[in-house]
Amino acid sequence: MDKVMVVSGKRKTSVAKAKIKEGTGKVLYKGKPYSSLRMLHRLSLAEPIEITRQVLGKFNFDIEVTVKGGGTESQIQAARLAIANALVKFTGNQNLKEAIVDYDRNMLIADTRRKEAYKPGDSKARAMRQSSKR
Repeated sequence: MDKVMVVSGKRKTSVAKAKIKEGTGKVLYKGKPYSSLRMLHRLSLAEPIEITRQVLGKFNFDIEVTVKGGGTESQIQAARLAIANALVKFTGNQNLKEAIVDYDRNMLIADTRRKEAYKPGDSKARAMRQSSKR
């Protein structure tokens, strides 16, 4: 039986799940090959894949990414995080982890910033209610 691992990545309200297993090097994003995405999105998802190719000398993994919530940009960032984490955990290679962290730390460590809550009686999270002193 093939070893299959599911790893998640989050960015804002987007949650991406990457399913990784040994294979031929297919990477699917929302059921389509990632090469069919717009250029900057394609490059974002290709970064962890290219680093893996350089460190291991090969890329023989099949990755399938599903994403829920958020907008398109945060979905891509969540998917990028999930792919990088999946590759590091699946291979267990310390050199790969170091290479990814050296390239961009945000590929392995999630950005924990979230939207701030609105305050009572105010229109925004930080904006104070306007008042005139007359």
